[in-house]
Amino acid sequence: QVQLVESGGGLVQAGGSLTLSCAASGATARIKAMGWGRQAPGKQRELVALVANSTNTDYADSVKGRFSISTDGAKNTVSLQMNSLKPEDTAVYFCHVQQSTELGGSIHWWGRGTRVTVSS
Repeated sequence: QVQLVESGGGLVQAGGSLTLSCAASGATARIKAMGWGRQAPGKQRELVALVANSTNTDYADSVKGRFSISTDGAKNTVSLQMNSLKPEDTAVYFCHVQQSTELGGSIHWWGRGTRVTVSS
């Protein structure tokens, strides 16, 4: 199994910045992508940023130009720099890892989450 531990959430005013960090441990072989999802109250969880093969990044339209994801593959860590935060960014943010299996499938892991609150 893969264990994911997030840190860096908190309360910030609109327009401010926060950086989230996540460290993966355990059976981390064959990790092919790392990212971040979020879930706001009353809404479904959405994937907001993903980096695959350490270089290919993808962002949800709602965060493009404001959020930046980075990884350290050697250390199995992923960070999310969040700038120009808006009240609608308020959510619990979850670290996300995609891992290839020996049979060619994929396993998705999620952390326990860290809360981000953006005040207006």
